[in-house]
Amino acid sequence: MNDLDVHVAPARSGALRRAAPALLGYTAVRALGLVVLAVWSGARGKDAYTLLTARWDALWYTRVAELGYGYEVRLPQGDVHSNLAFFPLLPWLERLVAAVSPLSYADGGFVVSAVASLAAAWGIFAVADHVYGRRAGVCAVLLWAVLPVGIVQSMAYSESLFTALAAWSLYAVLTGRWVTAGVLAGLAGLTRPVGLAVVAAVWAAGIAAFLRDRTSARRDTTPARDRTPFARHRSKALADGARPGGRSGAPAPDRRAPAPEGARSAPHLPGVRLRRILGMLLAPLGAAGYVLWVGHRTGDGPLGYLDVQAGWRNGFDGGYAFARFVAAKFTSFPSALAGLGLLIGVGLLLRLYVVCVRQRQPLPLLVYAGVVTALALCASSYFGSKPRLLLPAFPLLLPLALALARLRTRRSALVVGAVAAASAVYGAFWLNGSGPP
Repeated sequence: MNDLDVHVAPARSGALRRAAPALLGYTAVRALGLVVLAVWSGARGKDAYTLLTARWDALWYTRVAELGYGYEVRLPQGDVHSNLAFFPLLPWLERLVAAVSPLSYADGGFVVSAVASLAAAWGIFAVADHVYGRRAGVCAVLLWAVLPVGIVQSMAYSESLFTALAAWSLYAVLTGRWVTAGVLAGLAGLTRPVGLAVVAAVWAAGIAAFLRDRTSARRDTTPARDRTPFARHRSKALADGARPGGRSGAPAPDRRAPAPEGARSAPHLPGVRLRRILGMLLAPLGAAGYVLWVGHRTGDGPLGYLDVQAGWRNGFDGGYAFARFVAAKFTSFPSALAGLGLLIGVGLLLRLYVVCVRQRQPLPLLVYAGVVTALALCASSYFGSKPRLLLPAFPLLLPLALALARLRTRRSALVVGAVAAASAVYGAFWLNGSGPP
């Protein structure tokens, strides 16, 4: 059995049919968001398409696609905003679209984002379906679509592209396609700095698989009289990554216990181990390659990219700057309400992660979501963008997807519809504001 297995047309067609309800629902939610944005923007005398493709970070990506790297803006206070801060995969794709079509670079960014958002939705469905079943997969996609910052999925930003690569890389890990997982992780590392989260997930799953191999080998060499049914049962439960029965939280009709991460064939075979090692080696190449290239270009060595980010006042301070930002909200009454909302939001976010751990999500999902969340909350970047930075952390939505999947279809549709309407209105309000999302 090779790494990619045998991919025939009927299998792909069947997978698409299985994901069709999720993709159709996702398309409907995103279409609603775009319609509301167009109406809202028109009423304010603004162009919705410009808001999606030619403002804030989208302009920086377009400049990279058109002019390459080397553009920077020096601000009066001394900060230097360099386009080296923006990873290259999205601009490369924008340039490709512009080269093979009459579209502009900005149009290319919108097209890439639209296609990538559908790929991301499909990847999220594939992961959730693999772990918890089809109904939970559909609910997970819809929840991702109706997030308050879901409008970013339709912008010429890199979030949709990154989420698509991350989701399919995680799915490849869960199904034992190690080389595919490594390649996709490498591409994710060329998309955003948070590609580190995908690399960490691949490496964590790979190391865990090697440890399972050692445990299995020791058990195979243990005399039969020394083995106990309890030991064998406990080993299997730990490897499966999910408690059997109702404790996993999955709906009873569609409950499934996933196989160990990467267990598509006998793990002791040399070919399987070789593909696993190769996937782990490929995973960090994208991010490492770009960071080292930036250091070489700036002349600041391997850490040159950190200096570029410092010019944007971005860095990792363990959450100190964010804590100061939240604390400052409590200096007056109106802003104190916002500060309280931020505290509640962070608390709910951490609570969701705890629930993910208790439900024993597969290790790569926990590692990925944990790193994305930590980087978003503990970075000293523009605080208004933190909700957007959390957008790729889709495994945090799986507990909510399970809860939604337990409801009757009519009731879950009403919940999703109401939240989708609120999200569309908020997205239109957000993009028509003065600050970047």
